[in-house]
Amino acid sequence: MSSGKKNSESIKSCIILCGGQSRRMGRDKGSMIIQDKPMIKHVLSTLNHQINEVIIVLNDEDRIDRYKEFIDPQEYTYTVTFLEDIIKDKGPMPGIMTGLSQIKSEYALILPCDSPYVSKDYINAIFSEIDENYQAVVPYHDENNKLKTSEPLHSIYNKSVIPEIEELVNKDVLHIKGLIEKIDTKFVLIDNKKIEEKEFKNLNRPEDI
Repeated sequence: MSSGKKNSESIKSCIILCGGQSRRMGRDKGSMIIQDKPMIKHVLSTLNHQINEVIIVLNDEDRIDRYKEFIDPQEYTYTVTFLEDIIKDKGPMPGIMTGLSQIKSEYALILPCDSPYVSKDYINAIFSEIDENYQAVVPYHDENNKLKTSEPLHSIYNKSVIPEIEELVNKDVLHIKGLIEKIDTKFVLIDNKKIEEKEFKNLNRPEDI
């Protein structure tokens, strides 16, 4: 990694993870209708005019075909790419690896498809924290325990973490906090000023809707 000045590259990338099994919800979450449109489209709309490319990672070709039926890339100001997860049923880390392997930039913001409350302010705030000394930018809730209270699925990662992910997945270490503990991570406090708690609300169960 180079000096501590912030990354000045012009391309901003986002990877949206849609490969989960949605066991608690009982159905595919990204395609669920929330306020008159599929949940993932709330995220996609927020990204308009904020970034340059979105990679949507799904777990198989059938699911990719279903999402293409209701996601029209022409609705958005960025390019949209659909990718099949390299490794199936191993949690979010292979999905992150799949997306990072295809981005045009060095860093990408990771977002889950079930977080419709992410705002443009959050996207600007988290990208402003990129520092070339670090491989990741991860928000957290509690100063006394950054790792335990971190939000690794609303974080930014550098391509350089791909080998670390491969090594962990090969060892069947699938918890993403094991990754951010191992790499050079910049932790950013969720202070309800620059970054607000509401950004991290997701919909996991039917009662959450």
